Amino acid sequence: MFSSLMLLLKFAKFGPVLKAAALMLLSVGAYALLYGWQFAVGFVLLIFIHEMGHYEAARRLGLNVGLPTFIPFVGAWISLKDQPLSVEHEARIAFAGPLWGTIAAAALFFAASNEHSRLLLALAYSGFIINLFNLVPVSPFDGGRIVAILSPKVWFIGAPALIVVYFYVRTPMLLIILLLLAPTIWAALRSAWHGETPAGNPRYYEVPLEARIRYGSYYVMLLLFLCVMSFKSYQQLQAVRGQ
Repeated sequence: MFSSLMLLLKFAKFGPVLKAAALMLLSVGAYALLYGWQFAVGFVLLIFIHEMGHYEAARRLGLNVGLPTFIPFVGAWISLKDQPLSVEHEARIAFAGPLWGTIAAAALFFAASNEHSRLLLALAYSGFIINLFNLVPVSPFDGGRIVAILSPKVWFIGAPALIVVYFYVRTPMLLIILLLLAPTIWAALRSAWHGETPAGNPRYYEVPLEARIRYGSYYVMLLLFLCVMSFKSYQQLQAVRGQ
């Protein structure tokens, strides 16, 4: 009896890992039905690297954070069990995801050029687009959490940008994501309008000017890089398809 209990407790420690792995496999299976298993594996790994960027940044700040949760055709997220103490901490966690994801996509892009691989090029393009989309400057997207260090009122620019992106892309997946996030976006815009702070912390948005300039610069540089690489990888992908 005691040995069985100890065995259960031992396996319970791996519960979060097994759950994360199972949801990743489910996502791979769902994407494989449409795009094939090779692309599906690479695509889910790109999302995983993005989320692990958030995870590692949160851990470095000493926050209790859960492993990534995957939902097919929606994406993934990490659960922060401890909330950031300041908007600078939130910006650091938010920026780490697109940064890691962009590095991974760039590595695939250069590998695709060396190997002349259409699969790697398609994955690189997808990686650039995922991280570019996540930089839309409105909460709860990563971009919204980064630009909040400048002012949450920047979100009022990001909200119309989402509508423009939808009419430009026009994919059912994007519409589903927007519908799911609509309540959260609305709540964020309302709190920004009324000047509310997370958890009632009046000093949450008090950060040095140097930090505002630094993260604002990081955001712009990453945004421009992703725009250029998305366009470049798209052109190369179209050229490969035309051959």
